[in-house]
Amino acid sequence: MKHINVLVFPCGSEVALEINRALKDIPFITLWGASSVADHGKFMYKNYIENLPMVDAEDFVDEINKVSEEHQIDYIYPAMDQVMDVLSAKRTELKAELIAPCHDAVYVCRNKARTYARLDGLDFVPRTYQIEEEVKEFPIIIKPQEGYGSRGFQILYDRGELSHTVSHMNVPFVLCEYLSGEEYTIDCFTNRNGQLQYANCRNRNRVRNGISVNSKMQAPDQRIWDIAMAICQRISMRGAWFFQLKRTASGEYKLLEVATRIAGTMCLQRAVGVNLPLLTIFDMMGYDVQIEPQDYNVEVDRALYNAFYLKKRFTEVYLDFDDTLIVHGRVNELLMRYLYQCLNNEIPITLITKHITDIWEDLKKYRICPEIFYRIIQLDHGQKKCDFIMPDQDALFIDDSFAERKQIADCYGIATLGVDAVECLIDYRQ
Repeated sequence: MKHINVLVFPCGSEVALEINRALKDIPFITLWGASSVADHGKFMYKNYIENLPMVDAEDFVDEINKVSEEHQIDYIYPAMDQVMDVLSAKRTELKAELIAPCHDAVYVCRNKARTYARLDGLDFVPRTYQIEEEVKEFPIIIKPQEGYGSRGFQILYDRGELSHTVSHMNVPFVLCEYLSGEEYTIDCFTNRNGQLQYANCRNRNRVRNGISVNSKMQAPDQRIWDIAMAICQRISMRGAWFFQLKRTASGEYKLLEVATRIAGTMCLQRAVGVNLPLLTIFDMMGYDVQIEPQDYNVEVDRALYNAFYLKKRFTEVYLDFDDTLIVHGRVNELLMRYLYQCLNNEIPITLITKHITDIWEDLKKYRICPEIFYRIIQLDHGQKKCDFIMPDQDALFIDDSFAERKQIADCYGIATLGVDAVECLIDYRQ
């Protein structure tokens, strides 16, 4: 397999973070992340580039081309609708290949009014109103023509609300029928020959800031597949894309929006063996792909998580065993992740413990390979750990005991952390 460099821009969006998680462990891909302003991407991408111009700047394409040439970028993966729109319009000017369908598809799907117009006449397109006077039934929906998820979405219950809201809208908007039923996202894949190969439905149980944070896979539905096919017949899709539906009070599906990009909650598809960002790259490389999802149900729940950046770089690590490496009678998985992170970076690890039974036997009991450690030091209860080490100034000592940490800090002045702080040591950058 040919090795490729893939640039994700902007690399801190929810879309970009899913692309990162989907591709970071693929052996023939080196990921690069770029952003115009500092964002979460710097905590996730080891190859990180900051201060590119904003997408609407005149020199944006010139600067992204400079990055592509300097780092030998093969593919640019847009992680925002506006970026995909701008770059797809200037595709022939790019020094790297763009992972996106044709500009017509991007342009149509970026705007809900254009999407509904392109799909006009199909029975799943919601009823829309061109002017206020056409509205005869309430409630109705008003939402921006451009945007995603439920951002800017409002329910209007009477003509007074409608007039007031319309008079204060400062962006182009769509007026459409109110849909009261359950909401769904359908993650799709269309190959370079225009063949729809995948359309898998998930519901949107809980939404925050327009992002689905709880979603569950739904059973196959021929009606949803037919809708996906109808969209493909009117809009030239390629690679991964998605659309959103909502049921009417009578249970019919109606379209909310169509998008030509990766969705953040497409992670649910990876759980059944379908990596849509990777399949899209294979398709861009000219490979034919087969898609065979696993036959089991999956639910995902998303929340904020912590990613830390420590300017301090440790040259060696000392750690305890009881209540540190082993907690509640179980291996501390997060700490083990950090230990392998140290091994990957050639940082020596010393296990120093007052464990009362044979430490070698108990390492074996917990299936912990002793070769992980540069040294293993087992002390009697009355001995002091500070008397048996000679740490570098940039060493780290990890122990559940505050007294042990204070003793080491007072003796050597090195960094000491409790087991509760291990999460701050994890480097997510790939």
